[in-house]
Amino acid sequence: PYYIDLNQNLFVQAYLHSSDKALVLFLDTCVASPDPHDFSTLAYDIIKDGCVRDSSFATYYFPNSHFARFKFNAFEFINRHSSVYLRCELHVCRLRDYSSRCYQGCIRRSKRDTSS
Repeated sequence: PYYIDLNQNLFVQAYLHSSDKALVLFLDTCVASPDPHDFSTLAYDIIKDGCVRDSSFATYYFPNSHFARFKFNAFEFINRHSSVYLRCELHVCRLRDYSSRCYQGCIRRSKRDTSS
């Protein structure tokens, strides 16, 4: 576990262990939950589908890098759970493959029309 006080910045880094310089990382989704086995019932989206959902989120972008680095302010869930768990999804893509997920950025999913 990593202990941090409320409202302090939490810094996160993912690293792709590969000697292939033609690969890049893209942070697609990062969700927080008080339950390490359930990231849907009581969950908080920090970033979803490449779109930032938390105003304290900031990324440290390094072009053509094997690193994905970001930060956000530490918080508690309303029920005062003692721990917060993160689950993040990253994509590994070929450098300059502009059709890959890494180069699409934020994807706003449109809501479906419920009328007939």
